[in-house]
Amino acid sequence: MSQAVELAAGSALEVRQHSGGQRILRAARQNPLGAFAACILGVVLFGAVFAPLISPYAYDKANVLDRLQNPSSAHLLGTDSLGRDVLSRIIYGARISAVLSLMAVLIASTIAVTLGLLSGYLRGWFDMLVQRLVDVLLAFPGIILVISLTLFLGKGLPQLAISIAILLIAGSTRICRGATLQVRAQPYVEAAVSLGAPMWRILMRHILPNVFAPMMVIATGQLGFAILIEATASFLGYGVREPFPSWGRMLSGDARAYAQTEPLLAVWPGLAIFLTVYALNILGDTLRDVLDPRLRGKR
Repeated sequence: MSQAVELAAGSALEVRQHSGGQRILRAARQNPLGAFAACILGVVLFGAVFAPLISPYAYDKANVLDRLQNPSSAHLLGTDSLGRDVLSRIIYGARISAVLSLMAVLIASTIAVTLGLLSGYLRGWFDMLVQRLVDVLLAFPGIILVISLTLFLGKGLPQLAISIAILLIAGSTRICRGATLQVRAQPYVEAAVSLGAPMWRILMRHILPNVFAPMMVIATGQLGFAILIEATASFLGYGVREPFPSWGRMLSGDARAYAQTEPLLAVWPGLAIFLTVYALNILGDTLRDVLDPRLRGKR
């Protein structure tokens, strides 16, 4: 009897695994660009996590005898003016971009969802106060706001992540508030209010699950925007300090100094930024199609 139960449980597990694999393959066939974007992001995340293991050299290992070399078997993407391996620095740069963008979006999403839920549910003076603060943040040019906050908070990865998060909060809060207003008007929410359900229960059980999908799509797009902002700040000298590699700093250093004689120094970090941001935008579009039932099957 026990053997029969074990066989049945094993068969059920195989069926679930098989059906899960079929769903993944079907989703990949329906959204080939989304699958391609997921592969690119998988490579970037793999490089960010296992950079010390897969990079051929240390990111700060310099050898002036090998300076400004063209791509070769020893240095697949060449070297910079200090003889540092460009491929190794790009791999480690993926770690900086991944960590910083995830930190910034996580901080911004947490604050924005909290403010958006409370603003859309409570309305009144609290909603007016939050929206006026959002208007103030939206009035600042993005890169100017980040540079100003960086000068105030100081240079470094945590400070830059907080500065970018403050920039991202405004748009996310407004979107979350709009989604909350729509859900709050639904009959099941009004029924929960009339039955005397506490506010926290209504927000967490009835409203938050329904605004989660659009916020996930927004967060995915903001990851790419955070990478662009970090690259711009680093290019202008307000990003991560040397000797830590950053794709934006790589574009502002040797790439600008040797733009005419060594153009590949600008191509590799620029290509890394382009592919990563492109993949995140495509993934956000795919998530919108998957999570929104009104858009399923239209592509």
